[in-house]
Amino acid sequence: MERDSVHQLTAAYALHALDDREVAEYETHLARCPSCQDELASFQATAGTLALGAPISLVGLLMRAWASGHLRKNDALATTGPYAHTRNPLYLGSFIMGLGFTIASGRWWLGVLFVALFLGIYLPVMRVESATLSGLFGERFAAYAAAVPLFVPRVTRYRAGEDEPAFDQKLYLRYREYRAALGLLFAWGLLVFKAYYLK
Repeated sequence: MERDSVHQLTAAYALHALDDREVAEYETHLARCPSCQDELASFQATAGTLALGAPISLVGLLMRAWASGHLRKNDALATTGPYAHTRNPLYLGSFIMGLGFTIASGRWWLGVLFVALFLGIYLPVMRVESATLSGLFGERFAAYAAAVPLFVPRVTRYRAGEDEPAFDQKLYLRYREYRAALGLLFAWGLLVFKAYYLK
């Protein structure tokens, strides 16, 4: 495995931060590692924490789905839909999903691990992507970046003076954003199994 602990892997899975190869490695490793399964079983998920965390994770999942339908990678600067509020709605959606997962798990230390993992993975990526977009779109991106925050969303919608395209389902499918839903279902399945079958 490429990460240091099952706890980190579980958080990364919930964050949709693993690529296809890592997901396959994780599930294979988990299936043949009883001690790893015991670690996962240590989560203190309850009906209450699940009920509290589930809607939060759903908001994050919907945020990612909404964002994917407005993103045309490197072909056009995305400034519509959720991109009118934050420059990185996909990562914001991942953060919200992970927040819901950590609340549902009932473990405070998982929240600390989650924040550390998120900052370690996504902040450098956001900076690199900002530099790339600046090179591609120049002054247009500079104006957009000056008005729209990197991560924490603004309340009012940014308007670039152009018609706002509707959500494009084809983009959602092209970017295989449904994998985020599958990853979230897997992570939640672990918590539900623990809450109701491993008491």
